Amino acid sequence: MADDSENFLREAIALAYTNAEKGGRPFGAVIVRDGNIVARGVNAILDTGDPTSHAELNAIRLASETLGADLRGCAVFASGHPCPMCMAAMHLAGIEAVTYAYSNEDGEPHGLSTAAIYADLAKPFAEQAMNIRHLPVRLDGKPDLYADWRQRQG
Repeated sequence: MADDSENFLREAIALAYTNAEKGGRPFGAVIVRDGNIVARGVNAILDTGDPTSHAELNAIRLASETLGADLRGCAVFASGHPCPMCMAAMHLAGIEAVTYAYSNEDGEPHGLSTAAIYADLAKPFAEQAMNIRHLPVRLDGKPDLYADWRQRQG
């Protein structure tokens, strides 16, 4: 089978253009399994007010409705460089490959780069911009949360 990566990227870019023409942000993504598009998504932050409503996450949500939570065997084709949140979600979902058309460098002059977030997340917790702390609170009279969950799994 021929490599259809460019065609899948063109589809993602076309989704991004259509979304931008409708007043949305210029991001689109498709999820592919076995050479077929199984889900499409666009950035819907402005429509929903949800800062997590990225094209990749919306496509993952749609793919999961039909394929389930395990998306092994799937690939994401995105118009732009996926942000760290989307990359983490793709890892958690089992996505095996990601291809994108526009880099963070392409997006930087337009305020569309997530390179600074990647750089911040690479620092130790104590040096990141967000205050991150571990406070090991437990509920009295309850078993350990994780051990209890594991036991319920059988």
